[in-house]
Amino acid sequence: MGSFLHGEAVWDVACPQRPSPVPGLSMAGFRVRDLDALRMVPHPAVTLLLEFGAGSPVLDCAPGRQERGCVVAVPGFGSGGAVRARGENVECVQVRLSPVIARAVLGASLAELDGAAVVPLDRLWGREASRIRERLGDLASWQDRFAWTQALLARRYEAGPPVDPEVAWAWRRIVGSRGLTRVDALAAEVGWSRKRLWSRFGGQLGLPPKQAVKLVRFDHAAHRLVAGEAAARVAAETGYADQSHLHRDVMTFTGATPATVAREPFLAVDDLAWPGRGTAP
Repeated sequence: MGSFLHGEAVWDVACPQRPSPVPGLSMAGFRVRDLDALRMVPHPAVTLLLEFGAGSPVLDCAPGRQERGCVVAVPGFGSGGAVRARGENVECVQVRLSPVIARAVLGASLAELDGAAVVPLDRLWGREASRIRERLGDLASWQDRFAWTQALLARRYEAGPPVDPEVAWAWRRIVGSRGLTRVDALAAEVGWSRKRLWSRFGGQLGLPPKQAVKLVRFDHAAHRLVAGEAAARVAAETGYADQSHLHRDVMTFTGATPATVAREPFLAVDDLAWPGRGTAP
């Protein structure tokens, strides 16, 4: 277990000792005594927040709307910078799922969430969500929690419906290019009409190809900003027309400037929580 410092707060961060045998699935464990209004920065993965213990984590999603307990968040959750996480004595396993496998693991397409960016896990899994919270709290170590969570998600993945191979290929093409793929060429490359690919991609992964490209490109650029690279260089090397274009995109996704995003703890902790970090294939 490692520690991440954010102001006066200390986050305990745990990682699995072995990578997941399920491609596109990764996880990390967090324990934070005092989580103070953490901005949720959009990420190109489906996120499961599996909380447990005696703490009181809260997601402030919009004026007057809060989510508590275990939740599912879609790719790009937090766009606009309006979502904050807070709480005392927070303990959770955070799971990142590639959109390619999320449909099978969740048992439902993200398009079936009626446009919601985050939903309680029990809306999809019923009472199983409560049992997850209880079981994680009963286990004695982070490695036991990771092993149990891994086994649960692997069973669901094996039993769930896969996405079309063409859709999976298009997503991996976008990720592999770090968002530099021309979306108009994707349909021709998989041998489908544009209308068919757009419909299947959005229906199975929960976002259209153009938004997927923008989100993957933003994620790559944002982490380069966190690494200390100059905004002008990041813009020039990550597919933006110029620095102003990067600025607008960062503001759209986070509600903050590139200089502010470069200091965001949600991003800065990634090197510790997700070693070998990359967008889920």
